[in-house]
Amino acid sequence: MTSAQIIDGKAFAAVVRQKVAEKVNNLKGAHGITPGLAVVLVGSDPASQVYVRSKGKQTVEAGMNSFEHKLDAETSEDVLLDLIDSLNADPTVHGILVQLPLPSHLDESLVINRIAPEKDVDGFHIANVGLLGTGQKSMVPCTPLGCLLMLRDHHESLSGKNAVVIGRSNIVGKPMAQLLLNDSCTVTIAHSRTVDLPDVVRRADIVVAAVGRPEMVLGDWIKPGATVIDVGINRIDTADGKTKLVGDVDYESCAAVAGAITPVPGGVGPMTIACLLANTLTACCRINNIAEFDELSF
Repeated sequence: MTSAQIIDGKAFAAVVRQKVAEKVNNLKGAHGITPGLAVVLVGSDPASQVYVRSKGKQTVEAGMNSFEHKLDAETSEDVLLDLIDSLNADPTVHGILVQLPLPSHLDESLVINRIAPEKDVDGFHIANVGLLGTGQKSMVPCTPLGCLLMLRDHHESLSGKNAVVIGRSNIVGKPMAQLLLNDSCTVTIAHSRTVDLPDVVRRADIVVAAVGRPEMVLGDWIKPGATVIDVGINRIDTADGKTKLVGDVDYESCAAVAGAITPVPGGVGPMTIACLLANTLTACCRINNIAEFDELSF
């Protein structure tokens, strides 16, 4: 039986998008500048296509310019890098996102690091990783940023809280840990090789599950009253022959113990695109030396 407060990421994302739209409108009126987001999709991965369409739609709804570049799966690395160079030089483009994963013949690190750091709205460029890691102003990866905003909204302060991040990816786990550390949490990064993982998680006031294993985190791992942020999104088969989306957390058992929890779907997912829009606006303001809003202040 669910006892935890449900953290509604869909509703919170709508608030973030509305604030971004208002600030975009103000930026247009005061400076005559419209933020522009360029998304590059290589190949025809169905999930990536759906995601890119959603990004484009929400970008336009926020009053921004959306530029989509769709390339064949066989596109050469040189052609892709040339496109990135042209977007770097385009003054109407303030954010550049290359949809991952890329076809296997393309070097993801090389491609990501070709994007100008100030236009890297995914926050994956090595310069932004270094800036975040040293507590300086950077572009922050969208999914961890969304998680942090929800945590800040739920808790009056994160200072001193014991946080466990399950997962050590460059996209979520590592930047999530750094953001929590920057907010004065005591942070543990756990992963598949952590000894007695359940016991490590039981000490946490905040649990961020980003390990990519369906329903791995069980209710008896959770400290009573803890806040659980479920980043996972996994499609599994059901008994009736259909499929459903689940997180990395066993929702029912964890919700019976936790103080607050994000659902899947409807939790972290909607916040990722909302934060992408916020990052694009931030990038636009910084590039044009306009006193920007703080992307972490929602």
